[in-house]
Amino acid sequence: MTITIGVHNSNPTLYYLSRLDFAQEELAAVGESVAFHTYVNGVRTGQLLTEGVIDFGGTGSTPPVTAQAAGHDIVYTAVSAPRPDHGALLVTEDSPVRTVADLKGGTVHLAIGSWQTHLIAKALDDAGLSYATDITPVRGGEDSESLLRAGGITAWVAQGAQLVAALRAGGVRVVIRTGDVITDRSVFFTRRELAEERPEIVAALTRALQRADDWAAAHPREAAETAAAHQGGTVDDWESALRALPWRIEEVGDAFVAEQQQAADIFVRTGFIDRPVTVAHALPRKAA
Repeated sequence: MTITIGVHNSNPTLYYLSRLDFAQEELAAVGESVAFHTYVNGVRTGQLLTEGVIDFGGTGSTPPVTAQAAGHDIVYTAVSAPRPDHGALLVTEDSPVRTVADLKGGTVHLAIGSWQTHLIAKALDDAGLSYATDITPVRGGEDSESLLRAGGITAWVAQGAQLVAALRAGGVRVVIRTGDVITDRSVFFTRRELAEERPEIVAALTRALQRADDWAAAHPREAAETAAAHQGGTVDDWESALRALPWRIEEVGDAFVAEQQQAADIFVRTGFIDRPVTVAHALPRKAA
């Protein structure tokens, strides 16, 4: 059996795993082989699992919730440690926005459907505002930083090397960082039948994830050179961003499930998902 792992640039652990031999080695030990499927939008991970295009994937916090809402029977397998400095909500230095409440009526660029939606939706909810009615969320792009600096948008959620570069250039200010609002973990999940019928594969993949993280932690410059060559940006900015990540894989715990449930409830209230989700249903069923 060949296990196909989904890879996109927004998940650093899987990005480096696809460039190393750890998945091949760990799966060979349980009698399986590996393939990698590269795609752009992590929001599609649940759909790709259901369609059988991939067998295992990883995203931020939002896509598994929207996957459940869309009826995909996913199972969480592991999470990263919290990433408090992975991203931040930026405004210009002279912006009147000082708190999240000041975003009311403004336009915010972000990666809609990613963990960034969780960040902004929860921050607004904590401030008594709504993601659905109190801001205009717009999908960010290559022009987000220039639009922010030119006054074309109110705020921008930046992450990784882009965040490092924007702060280095100056002229912007952090309103909130991810760790002020959410834990912002990488989240890994698969189809239910694989999780429950082949737990040894999930265990092998989890070991491979940690080995990829160990490599990135031990080789930040090499990891930065790889990312810069493939994704753009400078090696120095990438190295700073990668050094800020925890590079540790953890079990799916009660605190994570509670935070995901809080996010799901906010998404329902704001209409981001169209039906309630019970996050605990995305855990493996206990054997009778």
